[in-house]
Amino acid sequence: MGLLLALICVAQAASAMSIRELRALEKSDKKQGENYVRYYLVGAMEGALEAHAHGVRNGAKPAICLNGRRLEPRMAQSLYDTELQRNEGVYEADMPVSLVLTNALSTVYPC
Repeated sequence: MGLLLALICVAQAASAMSIRELRALEKSDKKQGENYVRYYLVGAMEGALEAHAHGVRNGAKPAICLNGRRLEPRMAQSLYDTELQRNEGVYEADMPVSLVLTNALSTVYPC
């Protein structure tokens, strides 16, 4: 199941920002870098949810099920950071941020 999610994310995230690029974005602007990262993560999280929903509509097995549980934009950073910490050493710097978020969502909101 995780491999399927990874393949979906990689296929859909051909131009997505990598973990390395996101870290560089944060360091690029001392005043606004953190805000840029937060906004990007919110968009990436929403994109991951929409890509997942699209796959489910096309017959894929659901991997993310909110089931009425809360998921708010402000949670994107925490989901991302927790997933990286939980799987330290698994994610390479060139992997897409959307992969990390998709895996985080499927871990926190499993079906």
